[in-house]
Amino acid sequence: MRAIPEHDSQAASPDQQRVVRIGCASGFWGDTNTAAFQLVHQAQIDYLVFDYLSEVTMSIMARAKLKDPSQGYAHDFVTRVMEPLLKSIAKKKIKVVSNAGGINPLSCRDALVKLISDAGLDLKVAVVLGDDLMTEQETLRVSGVTEMFTGQAMPEQMTSINAYLGAVPIRDALAAGADIVITGRVVDSAVVIGPLMHEFGWGVEDYDHLAQAALAGHVIECGAQCTGGNYTDWEDVPGYDNMGFPIAEVSADGSFVISKPEGTGGLINLGTIGEQIVYEINDPQSYILPDVIADFSHVQLKQVGENRVQLTGARGRAPTTQYKVSATYADGYRVLVSFVIAGIDAKRKAEKVSQAILDKCERVLALRGVMGFTEKSVEYIGTESTYGPHGRRSDSREVAVKIAVSHPYQQACMFLASEIAQASTGMAPGLAGIMGGRPKVSPVVKLFSFLIDKSHCTVELDINGIRQVTDIPAGVKHEPLAPISAGDIADLTQAKNLVTVPLIKVAHARSGDKGNASNIGVLARRPEYLPWIRASVNEQTVAEYMAHVLDGANSRVRRFELPGLNAMNFFLENALGGGGMASLRIDPQGKALAQQLLEISVQIPADLLK
Repeated sequence: MRAIPEHDSQAASPDQQRVVRIGCASGFWGDTNTAAFQLVHQAQIDYLVFDYLSEVTMSIMARAKLKDPSQGYAHDFVTRVMEPLLKSIAKKKIKVVSNAGGINPLSCRDALVKLISDAGLDLKVAVVLGDDLMTEQETLRVSGVTEMFTGQAMPEQMTSINAYLGAVPIRDALAAGADIVITGRVVDSAVVIGPLMHEFGWGVEDYDHLAQAALAGHVIECGAQCTGGNYTDWEDVPGYDNMGFPIAEVSADGSFVISKPEGTGGLINLGTIGEQIVYEINDPQSYILPDVIADFSHVQLKQVGENRVQLTGARGRAPTTQYKVSATYADGYRVLVSFVIAGIDAKRKAEKVSQAILDKCERVLALRGVMGFTEKSVEYIGTESTYGPHGRRSDSREVAVKIAVSHPYQQACMFLASEIAQASTGMAPGLAGIMGGRPKVSPVVKLFSFLIDKSHCTVELDINGIRQVTDIPAGVKHEPLAPISAGDIADLTQAKNLVTVPLIKVAHARSGDKGNASNIGVLARRPEYLPWIRASVNEQTVAEYMAHVLDGANSRVRRFELPGLNAMNFFLENALGGGGMASLRIDPQGKALAQQLLEISVQIPADLLK
């Protein structure tokens, strides 16, 4: 790691010495509600931020709003987080920024305002509007909008259509005196970039500063996932029962330190932070956001204390002229059933029973003149079926069977759900119980992504019912950077005294999802290991090893280099069976794919490994 220059305290102005502390209390809708209490009462922070939204969450909120016009936001943010903490937040002058508004940010605002009034407090709430494009779906359809990855035409009936807005309106809301800012769909890091633009006066063309802010937002946006959660070396992480949530301590030059509240569990080191940087990214040179295109390829990490890591080196360039829009639509129905089979030859019994259930259901459907299931997925948990050909166990005496199917008609899925129980008396012995009771049918929600000119969206602030339009920079045409060529690659044919070890011995890894794609970031434990890792783990070997999750000829694997982290990022296209709520797999978001790749073989000199 390169040395990071110390600040000259004698020459630095007060503003240069100032540090803004931003704590993240939520990485998704469903994250622990204890994090906000921890950050408010056990740490010194200036901002408390929350990230609740994903494409799946937006579709769930959209359905909730259809049933009840007052719903469609993260209601537990209001009732379980803000209500008990409002007085402490006000007393400590902590500002709050959250995308909890979801599909209905004005209703979220109204619920908050009532709480504030009932508590006798004087807090100003601002709402960012302009991301919701549902009223324009017919106009968009007629204009010929197509899905940006598949070229598919826009379906007839959408569930949600939301543009990923940026940080500028959040900055403007804080400049207008807002104590709490509620947004709908914004990019995850915007809740961090906006406050930093406001606090340090960074302009819309301060691209390197904005890239550092984006990096801070990217690192802390998933909560405890950067403080030891999902860490490869999980046994090194203490205190899972009281995980510390992250705080970004940001200086005026854009450098920042990641820390956590004193006395909490978790771990912050070069590995935990490095893994989070490579999480859910594509090309690390072009992390495209509405406010900046950030380049993370040369980011540097430095351990500056116990559970304290400093980050520098992100670079930025002008943003594009377009917003990414994530829309969702219902495409039939799905049902997932799970049951346990125990005893001798459990896997063979599980295979015969699951196939019999599917055969019976499709035979009856055919007799009724109904087509078979659109898609079927059967996985035998306990037999390593998710590992495909790399599974090692077939002798388990206890197997959980997961059957998932999709169909255009709800009744067909309901029929499968009703046919599971009969297997306990009419099929092989040992069916010990249906997990979760009678299965419930749910819509198949699919993602439809496209780009739209920023000028198409009118971004507004609503403060006390008064609307004002936010001026958004136009952006420029995106010009990708030339890919970073691979560094040294060891010559395995000339090397002597080679030993074969699993990747986990020489690297960390973290995986995540991008729609129907997955990424697997691989970070060398020592720089000198990297040439040997490159020699064994490349696009071809990863594609072959992970072939069981790829969609044949429709998939490809691309590799990107991150020299600053001694890392590589592998991007696996069409690897998640549709991804999100469209996927029938047990791991629809690719969370465990890195765990599989960590067992791929690497050849390395025995002396170097010592």
